[in-house]
Amino acid sequence: MEFLYVGCGGAVGAAARYAVSLLPLRADLPVLTLLTNFLGAMLIGFLTGLAEGRGVSPQGMLFWKTGICGGFTTFSTFSLETMQLFRQGRSALGVLYAALSVGLCGLGVMLGWALGRKVE
Repeated sequence: MEFLYVGCGGAVGAAARYAVSLLPLRADLPVLTLLTNFLGAMLIGFLTGLAEGRGVSPQGMLFWKTGICGGFTTFSTFSLETMQLFRQGRSALGVLYAALSVGLCGLGVMLGWALGRKVE
């Protein structure tokens, strides 16, 4: 039954990721993947903060954290885009993208967690 929770959440997350990829934002930096991963980091932080001290079911957390967040965020795309920047000879942009991705996603988790803890 746990696989069903993860699978349903994963479908929702993957569809949401595709929707973000359709936004008309184009730049040298892969901003849509960066945005997707930042939003996913904030969401997983928020869910974790919300769940602390509350009786959230393990099934609900599987649906939201593993399913939706796992289907929405995309480490493999981030990794591919970083490699492509380096292969194109845009090493500085590759380093910037990797640093921004790690830094912003860490910040996103912290911000989301703090927001989730404040919800009553």
